[in-house]
Amino acid sequence: MIRLCSASESRASILDTFGVEYIQSAVNFDEESVQEKSPKSFVYSVVKGKLQKALEEFSLDTPILVADTVIEANGEILRKAKSVVDAREILLKQSGNTTSIISALIYKSKYLEFIDISATTYQFAKFESDDLENYLASNEWQGKAGACMVEGFCKKYIKSVIGLESNAMGLQVEKLLPWLNFNSEDE
Repeated sequence: MIRLCSASESRASILDTFGVEYIQSAVNFDEESVQEKSPKSFVYSVVKGKLQKALEEFSLDTPILVADTVIEANGEILRKAKSVVDAREILLKQSGNTTSIISALIYKSKYLEFIDISATTYQFAKFESDDLENYLASNEWQGKAGACMVEGFCKKYIKSVIGLESNAMGLQVEKLLPWLNFNSEDE
């Protein structure tokens, strides 16, 4: 059993798919306070901040998992859109372009701290205008890093991919699983 310190339905679904037992307990960390310009440095700083908040709220009797994801296109961090206008602009930066989805996680128990930063890179075809507008109207982009859902809207535009799909969905669970097994064997 682990404590997933995230409100993300995608992360919970990934853990369900891989049979990982968890308690979901979101923590409140102000990501806007992070001023890093490098996508990897940014996402690492966010998970360190989330871990600190989690440690203030919960004991390590149940191991803690924190994660965050950021989108990068043309060297620019594409955050969560704040409005439909913002979402359109962010998605147009990815249309017909190479986009990297960078996720970081920290898993901490009484005996172990595992940190991973992984990237999944997509080459997208140009998004069709009507399709893009329908996606924007659906509001499915809300709360998504880069307003993108590679398992949803963006899926049919993928020309190539390098990396784990789970990472692109917000949690590189395949890299975490061996450490869950290691932890349970040693406790």
